[in-house]
Amino acid sequence: MKKIYISTITSLLMFTACESAIDLTPKSQLSESDYFKNETQLQLFSNTFYNNMLDKTPYDEQSDIFVANPLSSLVVNGSQRTVPGSGGGWTWTDLRKINTLLDHMYLCPDKTAVNKYTAVSRFFRAFFYFEKVKRFGDVPWYEHEMETNDPALYNGRDSREFVMQRMLEDIDYAIEYLPSKNAESSAPYRVTKAAALALKAQFCLFEGTFRKYHNLSYEGETFEHNGVKKNGNSYQFYLEQAADAAERVIEGEAGAYKLYSTGNPQRDYQQLFLNEDADTNEYILALKFEMGLKIFHAANFKMIQPTQGNYGYTRKFINSYLMADGTRFTDKLGWQTMLFADEMKDRDPRLSQTIRGLRYKREGETTVTPAELLKSVTGYKPIKFVLSAEATGQDRNDYNTNDLPVYRLAEVYLNFAEAKAELGTLTQTDLDKSVNLIRKRAGMPNMYLAAANANPDTYLASAEYGYPNVTGENQGVILEIRRERTIELTQENFRYDDIRRWKCGAACNQALTGMYFPGPGSYDMSGDGKANVVLYTSDQPKPSASGCEVLEIGKDIHLTNGNSGYLNYFHAQSIFPFNEVRDYLYPLPTDQLSINPNLKQNPGWK
Repeated sequence: MKKIYISTITSLLMFTACESAIDLTPKSQLSESDYFKNETQLQLFSNTFYNNMLDKTPYDEQSDIFVANPLSSLVVNGSQRTVPGSGGGWTWTDLRKINTLLDHMYLCPDKTAVNKYTAVSRFFRAFFYFEKVKRFGDVPWYEHEMETNDPALYNGRDSREFVMQRMLEDIDYAIEYLPSKNAESSAPYRVTKAAALALKAQFCLFEGTFRKYHNLSYEGETFEHNGVKKNGNSYQFYLEQAADAAERVIEGEAGAYKLYSTGNPQRDYQQLFLNEDADTNEYILALKFEMGLKIFHAANFKMIQPTQGNYGYTRKFINSYLMADGTRFTDKLGWQTMLFADEMKDRDPRLSQTIRGLRYKREGETTVTPAELLKSVTGYKPIKFVLSAEATGQDRNDYNTNDLPVYRLAEVYLNFAEAKAELGTLTQTDLDKSVNLIRKRAGMPNMYLAAANANPDTYLASAEYGYPNVTGENQGVILEIRRERTIELTQENFRYDDIRRWKCGAACNQALTGMYFPGPGSYDMSGDGKANVVLYTSDQPKPSASGCEVLEIGKDIHLTNGNSGYLNYFHAQSIFPFNEVRDYLYPLPTDQLSINPNLKQNPGWK
């Protein structure tokens, strides 16, 4: 039976209506005599953590590979990104709730329940601080509920190393005391030991690679907490922690997991995200949606309805998919000017399960629906998470009921392989028990460590399309793991964080273009040999073509070279270079800087 974990006790939620204590506003008081007395009350109080903190719209994050109209300010950069007057992610309400629960655990006499819900709370506190460190870098660490007169509210920003050490303490406690998958009857909709391991692998990989590529080091420094001194850690330490946590999931310590597969590589990847219920083998933590309870998300509405931005993948992303035999598409003669009907042939099967490809039939329909240039800003129309029209009431807003992933096994595999590759300790055995299982599900050949490093992909290493700052003996396999990560995890809200931790913000400066067209003419967009799109120019009569999109170049669509080239929907948009000094971190809001003089702004923000 489908469930959604939302607290029904209004009195428990009253204190959350205000802004957090860190924002220096009054708080409602909880009555200790009424709450926190038993496991049910601890559970009810913690239910809001799931609802408030987990991302319910991972499918619409714009980046250098996935865009819409209008472009996100993160893609446009420059003057589109400003210092907010308030908010801007500098909100702490959820942390106050977490610390409130932790501070009142002593009222419950059931020590088993106390250990479990302390673990739940510390999982979400580590989760909360991961989001803050990713966004702002150094942030104040708070581990107790505070009132408005507490002088600690005016603390400055703690070092990210100090915060990371506290996060490790929290997540290690969660790993020890959370139930395994088999012991948690509501898995994968409640946090488990494996979810804590997945979170640890995720934030340690982020921190390790961020420090490596940004040349950030805390070695030689000492940090004190509650009278205990610890030395600062190296980037290698965090990568080792990431690899170890991921491997514990892979080896099955926290419960048996495996990739979803029916043995059909032409279908399984897409089907994983269409299933009404999260696959309990692959999904480690998921968000539940339910028609009967009227709990929905809006993937269909966002991806289908033209009023929602006409989302599309960039040509750069499409080029990164390998051929079905494992060779590189960008090694083929003429790949730069290949037409859609040709570039889609014999590719990694996940490509046609991610975008509307050749002979595409929408879920629940029997007729072929070709790619349509007026329904995607690049022509490459996304279909991941998109259910049938019937299932969502003809693509109504907030009508999807397919569950969404928070952590799934494929990401753990990729985190493990990347951490080991960045450490220089990756082996072929490591690849075979991680990345190559993902490829096997997709019907793709194995990745081979020696071959990848002997012949790094010049496309992925280029400044025009890829990551030019990847060097060293493992350059080839790191690039291949990034390729696999970008493809496998697309639309799951990883990409923008990835390019920031890799110090590849310049990827946002790369072309946001789409399909290639050599000029006016008729084009097959479904692979059946028949024209679906007809392009013409203003100096020729508008053609009559039944059943086709008939579009005028320079009016209905724009191409990079005038009457030829790549679809260039954003030709009139001013897009500014990624600011290497400023844009890897977000700005603190001005109201908090005014209230608390101990807070300092991030570099480059005015």
